[in-house]
Amino acid sequence: MTSPLMSTPGAVGAESPDSGVAAHYGDPAHEGRAMERSSAWVDRSNRGVVRVGGPDRLGWLNDLTSQSTKGLAPGTATEALILDTRGHLRHHLSLVDDGEAVWIHTEPGGGAPLAAFLDSMRFMLRVEVEDLGDSRAVLTVLGPDRAKAVEAASLGDVPVRAAEDGTDLFLPVERLSAAAEALTAAGARPAGMWAYEAQRIAGHRVRPGLDTDDRTIPHEVDWVGRAVHLEKGCYPGQETVARVHNLGRPPRRLVMLHLDGTAERLPEVGSPIELEGRPVGRVGTSARHHELGPIALGVLKRSAPVDADLVVEGIAAGQEVVVDPDTGANAQITLRRRPR
Repeated sequence: MTSPLMSTPGAVGAESPDSGVAAHYGDPAHEGRAMERSSAWVDRSNRGVVRVGGPDRLGWLNDLTSQSTKGLAPGTATEALILDTRGHLRHHLSLVDDGEAVWIHTEPGGGAPLAAFLDSMRFMLRVEVEDLGDSRAVLTVLGPDRAKAVEAASLGDVPVRAAEDGTDLFLPVERLSAAAEALTAAGARPAGMWAYEAQRIAGHRVRPGLDTDDRTIPHEVDWVGRAVHLEKGCYPGQETVARVHNLGRPPRRLVMLHLDGTAERLPEVGSPIELEGRPVGRVGTSARHHELGPIALGVLKRSAPVDADLVVEGIAAGQEVVVDPDTGANAQITLRRRPR
């Protein structure tokens, strides 16, 4: 579905997986600066939206996901993962509870599969799962002045997820254009996915399915703490998370790559990261940041030196360590000889 906001002056469409929304509105650099210095809104209406209602919803999600949601206070933004039994990612959830229901958004095309999975796990509990991808749209407001812009726009009673990295509005689709116009009038600049992705990468926040693969475990990509609670009860995949946290180091680690700015292209998702001609990892998403230049996220083998110069598709790349190679080495083990 093409967003109605593609009629905004200057809008240029994004490519998959963000087709249907704008890549930019004519000036990605100024759009990125607005995200950092004032306020900007980003059309993310291609996101999947799922609503979970019912009195058992928070305890039920607590048992299914990596996040502690049992006592989640209304209005508290958080993230959660649904893992398989081996600790590999199945679904990533950005969520908030409004006191009556949990509102979730997930990757484009991911709403229906997530809703189907959740519905299959209801059993006899008092929960209702709705896939609202056709009727609700996510509009994200960013920047230090975003709260002021949202208040001035007077958007009425809509679910709001106010996180550290942005404020997500779960708007009825028919109100999307009016909300964007109100935010613009309140001083928020229209900004596209190019600037949004550049800010996300600079903030070291991975995007599921692009910066992750079917082998990814939470410790590798800095999800522990953000989307994984280490002191909650059992959930699928917890054994892997606990084992890595207490005893082992994850086999791979997240880095941000500073790419050679003389290259005119950005690397493709999944391309190998090389060290002295040998593959040592894979690159994920990349973008041109208005201050940092071309950057990307990548996952390297833990054994790759943290100060090594790397190459991606012939492009020189310096690494910024996000996940320490020794992350997860938290067990204090003392070996004692048996007395003779």
